[in-house]
Amino acid sequence: MSNTDTGAVLVPGDWRHRFVTTNGTRLHIAEAGEGPLVLLLHGYPQFWWAWRHQLPLVAGAGFRAVAVDLRGFGASDKPPIGYDPATLAADIAGLVRSLGEADAVVVGHGLGGWLAWALPRLHPGVIRAVGAFGMAHPALLGVRALPWQLAHPSWRLPARHLLGTRIGARALSRSRAMEAVLRRGAAPASRWPGSEEIRRYGQAMAMPFAARSGADAHRSLSRAALHPDGRRLLREVNRTVYVPVLHVHGEKDRLISPGLARRSVGYVRPGPYEWHLLAGVGHFVPEEAPVTTGRLLVDWLTRLP
Repeated sequence: MSNTDTGAVLVPGDWRHRFVTTNGTRLHIAEAGEGPLVLLLHGYPQFWWAWRHQLPLVAGAGFRAVAVDLRGFGASDKPPIGYDPATLAADIAGLVRSLGEADAVVVGHGLGGWLAWALPRLHPGVIRAVGAFGMAHPALLGVRALPWQLAHPSWRLPARHLLGTRIGARALSRSRAMEAVLRRGAAPASRWPGSEEIRRYGQAMAMPFAARSGADAHRSLSRAALHPDGRRLLREVNRTVYVPVLHVHGEKDRLISPGLARRSVGYVRPGPYEWHLLAGVGHFVPEEAPVTTGRLLVDWLTRLP
C-alpha cells in the first residue's frame, strides 16, 4: 500500500487501527472503547470512515465500537474471490469470534445494512441486535433492486459505476464521478458530500483491486438468485428476524423509498422494532445526519437488554 493509499484509509482519530484475520482473509478495523461489541458496517462506495462520527460516541457510551472495512474495501484484503453474500456474512460472524466475543450488535448502512439484516438468519446466536440505516429488509428489495433501486430515474446515470463493468467501477476513483454518485444518493438540498468525502472515497476506490472488489460484491449479490446456492441463501435471508432492530431511514432517500423501508416491520418478530424517519436526509444517513444518527444509535444501544 502506498503512502497515498494509507493516508486515505488509515485516518487518525479517537480510535486505533489494526488487522484481524477471519474466515481466511484479513480485515482492517478501527476500534475504540471497551464493553459489549458493536460492529459498524459501511456501504458502497465507502469504507470504515463512513462511521467516523458515531465511532467515538458509541465507545464513550460504554461499548467496544468497531468500524470494519468489508472484504475488498479500504485496507482489508482484496482476494480474487469471496464476494458472494454468504462469504461476506461469514467474514463478519467470524470477526466476532476473532475479537474474542460470543456475540455482537451489528449496525450497517447500505450494503452493510443488507448484511446486518441477513446475519441473524445466516448466523443465529452471533448477532444479538441489528441496526439498519438506509436499507430495507432484503425480502422487500427483490433481485432487481439489490441493493439499490437502479430503475429509479435519479440513479440511472451513475448506475454503471455501481453494478457495471470493472472499468466503469474504476471511474469512481476520479473526483467528478465519485461526487456524482454520492450526490445522487444524498438529499437534493444536502451540503454533503464535501470535498474531503469526495477525495477520501475516490482515493480508497483507486487502491489496487478496490474497484474490482466492490463491483464483484454487488454483482454477486444481484446474481445470487441465478444459482442454487444463492437461491437457498436468499430464501433464508428473506425470513423474519428475531432480534431487536433499530431502523433509521432518510425522508429524501431516492434509492430505497421510505415507504418500502417502513414495511420492514413485517419481518421483525417479536422485536422490538424501532423506526425513525429523518427529515431532509437522503440515503447516506450516518454522514448526512451524523449528530442525530449518533444520538439515536447510542440511546438505542443503552436500552438493549
